[in-house]
Amino acid sequence: MRGRWVLILILVSASWPGLANGAERPHVLLICVDDLKPALGCYGDKLAKTPNMDRLAARGMRFDLAYCNQAVCAPSRNNLMLGSRSTSLGIYGLNRNFREAVPEAMTLPQSFRKAGYLAESYGKVFHTGHGNREDEASWSRPPLHDKIIEYVDPANSAGGRLTREEAYFTNRELGRIKELPRGSVWEELEVEDEAYADGRVAKAVVERLREVAKEPGQPVFLAAGFARPHLPFTAPKKYWEMFDPQSFELPRRRQAPDGAPAYAGKTLGELNNYDPVPQHPPLSEAMRRRLMQGYYAGVSYVDAQVGKILDELDRLGLADKTVIVLWGDHGWHLGDLGMWTKHTNYEQANRIPLVMVAPGVMAKGSVTRQLAETVDVYPTLVELAGLPVVKGPQPMDGVSLVPVLRDPKVRVRDHAYHCFPRGKRMGRAIRTERYRLVEWKEPGADAETAEWELYDYEMEEPEARNLAEEQLEVIGQLRQILAGHPEAKLLNF
Repeated sequence: MRGRWVLILILVSASWPGLANGAERPHVLLICVDDLKPALGCYGDKLAKTPNMDRLAARGMRFDLAYCNQAVCAPSRNNLMLGSRSTSLGIYGLNRNFREAVPEAMTLPQSFRKAGYLAESYGKVFHTGHGNREDEASWSRPPLHDKIIEYVDPANSAGGRLTREEAYFTNRELGRIKELPRGSVWEELEVEDEAYADGRVAKAVVERLREVAKEPGQPVFLAAGFARPHLPFTAPKKYWEMFDPQSFELPRRRQAPDGAPAYAGKTLGELNNYDPVPQHPPLSEAMRRRLMQGYYAGVSYVDAQVGKILDELDRLGLADKTVIVLWGDHGWHLGDLGMWTKHTNYEQANRIPLVMVAPGVMAKGSVTRQLAETVDVYPTLVELAGLPVVKGPQPMDGVSLVPVLRDPKVRVRDHAYHCFPRGKRMGRAIRTERYRLVEWKEPGADAETAEWELYDYEMEEPEARNLAEEQLEVIGQLRQILAGHPEAKLLNF
C-alpha cells in the first residue's frame, strides 16, 4: 500500500571505465521514495520544486515511460528487490512476506553481498508493517529503521495516542484498527529537517558515505528509503511555504472513466484513516488544494534530503564511482478521476519516476521513451555490475535496460505490464506507448468472461472514456500481447 522510492546502483564490469584494468568496483546507492509520482521539474512539472532530483537527471538518463508493476507499497518493493512481478509471486497485499512465496529467493542486495559488496539499508526499503517484516538475509548489518507515521506535535497524534496508521506501520493492535483514533492528515511546523525521519535518514547516509570514502577497495550497496510524500503530509513549514494552494490546477475530470467497470476505481482510500478528512467524498475545494500543497511539500522535503547526499558524494569524490538510480515505488492520485492515493490500474497510480546514473555508460542528460518496469532494475544492475545472471529461484521477469542506457533509441520491450486485484477479480494490464489495456477476470477463468478497459493516451483526455467497445481491432491486438503473460498466481487470494 504505501509507498514511494528512489535508487542508486552499480557497475563492476568493463562497461565501467577502468574496471577491466583492475579499478575499484563502484558503489551502489539505491534511493527509494514512497508514493512518488513524476511530480518533478525534470519531468516537466512546472509547479514542482525539485532542483536536486533534477540535477540527478541531468547526470544520467530519465525514463519517461516507467511503470510500477503494482500500485501498492509492499508488492512494488517485492517487484524491485526480486525482479518478479506480483502475478508471478502471488502476493498482492501488504501483510504477506515474499519469502512465503519463494523461501530461498535471491534478493537484489543479496546478489551484491554474494559478489563481495556490503549491503546496507537506511529508512524504508522493504515494507515493514501491516503484519509484514524486514528481510534480514538481504543485509550485511541490521537495517536502520525510522518512523513512517510521525508527528512532532502530540496534538496531531490524537493527543499522543496510538493512531490507526501508526498501529499499521508498527505492527501493533492490528486486530482493532477501526477502534483507534485517526491522526492528522498534515502537520506544518517550524522545525529542522531532522525533526522527521527523512532528515535523519539523509544524515545517516551522509555519515556512512564518509566512512565509505575511508575504505577504498570495499564496494558498498546502500539503499536509502524516504517516507514522504507518503501520508501524513508532515514536512517542515519551509517546504509548505514553497507552494501557494491557489496555484494548483484542480483536475478537470473528477469522475471515473465513462464505461469503466464500477469496481475498477476507488475514492479516498487510506485518506479515511486521517483527520479531518470526511469518510466519504466529496472533499471541499480548500481541502483538495491543501492536500495537493502537502504532497508537493513532501516531495520538496525529500528532494532536499537527496541533495544532501549528492553534495556529499561530490565532496568526497565518490560521484564518479557510484551508480545512482532514482525510483518511486508507485504513483499517486491527487483527485484526478475523483480518486486519491494509489491502488488502481490507471496512469496516475502506476507511472513512476525512474532515473539511472551510470558514469561512462550513458550520455548525461539523456531521455528515453523506452517503456520500463520496476522489475527491470534488478537485471539492469546485475549486468552493469558484471555479476552472474540471476536465474532464480524466484521468477525473473525483468529485462536489462543497459542497451537503452547506451542508446536511448534502442527498444528492449514493447510494453509494460502491471496489475491490481479487486476482490476475486485480477486486473492485468499492459501499457504500450499509446494504449493501456486492462483485463478484469478471476484467475483461471476463461478469457471470454473478462471485462475490458482500453484507453488511448494520444487523446486529449485519455481516461475520460473506456474505448473497449469502440476499438475492437486494437483490443484484439493488445489481447494477443497480454495472452503471452501467464495467469496470475493466487497465493494471496
